[in-house]
Amino acid sequence: MTEQIPVSRTTDHGTAKLMPDVDRERAWLLTVDGAPQSYVDLDDPAHLQFEYARRLGFALDAVAAEGAPLDVVHLGGGALTLPRYVAATRPGSRQDVVEADRGLLELVTEHLPLPRDSGVVLHADDARAWLEKAPDDHADVLVADVFGGSRVPAHLSTLAYARAAERVLRPGGVYLANLADAAPFGFLRAQLANLAVVFAELALIAEPAVLRGRRFGNAVVVASHRPLDVAAMTRRSAADAFPARVEHGASVREFIGSAGPVEDADAVPSPEPPAGAFGIG
Repeated sequence: MTEQIPVSRTTDHGTAKLMPDVDRERAWLLTVDGAPQSYVDLDDPAHLQFEYARRLGFALDAVAAEGAPLDVVHLGGGALTLPRYVAATRPGSRQDVVEADRGLLELVTEHLPLPRDSGVVLHADDARAWLEKAPDDHADVLVADVFGGSRVPAHLSTLAYARAAERVLRPGGVYLANLADAAPFGFLRAQLANLAVVFAELALIAEPAVLRGRRFGNAVVVASHRPLDVAAMTRRSAADAFPARVEHGASVREFIGSAGPVEDADAVPSPEPPAGAFGIG
């Protein structure tokens, strides 16, 4: 076995590091400016190490019958964890990955290459700019996991962005996003308010401690025009090593409360995480 050694490189938007996991032979952690971004096991691409990634995986698994191929757009590339997951669990899927940091894409594909038959096409572009150029009805699923450092960029937090995402999805398509916030949830509530304008169905997946306002953390939002398989997402989320709750319907509307959609002129990034919120344990 060849010893795996850490790799560090200054990319377009920060300092990226790939660090090997001593407990798994070909597994790597990607950090950008010290913040954990992705975890990949090249020998087991269906392994999702981070809790938020598993919750996105639970939602992806519930979109269609097990193993059925999907057309998926990923906004935010990281180490390509979820594209690898979809390629492994749904062979034959067609996937577009949009990542603004070209240098990060080059680092990841050089050291953690995708399988030849992955069906993944990489695009070095701004997520919203690419989305606004994409054709109508292009994808079954759109996954948004875009962080500039540890914050969701402001231009990906608006009603116009939500409308662009809805346009690119097919009529039965599903939108998924990884967001981060803490009580009083001004950012998260506004994001759900944006989605409520353009989608009929909404769900929210997060740890109870986050939803109760006890700590800063990730929340996965799910939106669609068709009924969501809430029961499947609930079972998987509840059985996880770090159990999460799935809110749906009236409870999501109650969570949104008086929050309204965000226009481009009023957009702000997601809040700065407190020190150590996403540190490496």
